[in-house]
Amino acid sequence: MSKTKVITGRKSRLSYFHGWEPASINGGPERYSVSVLIPKDDTVTVNAINAAIDAAIEEGLAKFGGKKPNKAAIKLPIRDGDTEREDEAYKGHWFINANSNTPPQIVDKNVQPILDREEVYSGCYARVSLNFYAFNSNGNKGIACGLGNIQKISDGPRLDARTSAVDDFTTEEDDDFLA
Repeated sequence: MSKTKVITGRKSRLSYFHGWEPASINGGPERYSVSVLIPKDDTVTVNAINAAIDAAIEEGLAKFGGKKPNKAAIKLPIRDGDTEREDEAYKGHWFINANSNTPPQIVDKNVQPILDREEVYSGCYARVSLNFYAFNSNGNKGIACGLGNIQKISDGPRLDARTSAVDDFTTEEDDDFLA
């Protein structure tokens, strides 16, 4: 496996999931994308991400003028959900926004393709393959994160406002069957 590739742990969650259809974020080009929430106590995944970021910096030295940049001076993909988001779902998590021009393969725990689009959503738990790479565009320099594939691990509370019909309605008894 490449030094710049990471597979997240089983406790990662999907947020702002656009894995089935590409979407435009802030008027940009349409891409497949997801914000991956990584619990801060998942130190194995966090350490792997930091090592992959370091490897991407080394591999991308040409993008930084041939010398290793100060990490504080460039954009990094791993962000702190406690300080950068006012969203309860992000509390106690790091998050990474990953995107791709091509659709990710989306599989279940047995690595079988998931065909039912209702199965994978913002809030479910999943492992995600991520690839980190250097960029230098219009004066912005840093490390970006490409979206690879997604393996759904389990259901979780939805992070979007969507509810199910079972949650919204109760069974209606029809007193007058001729009505």
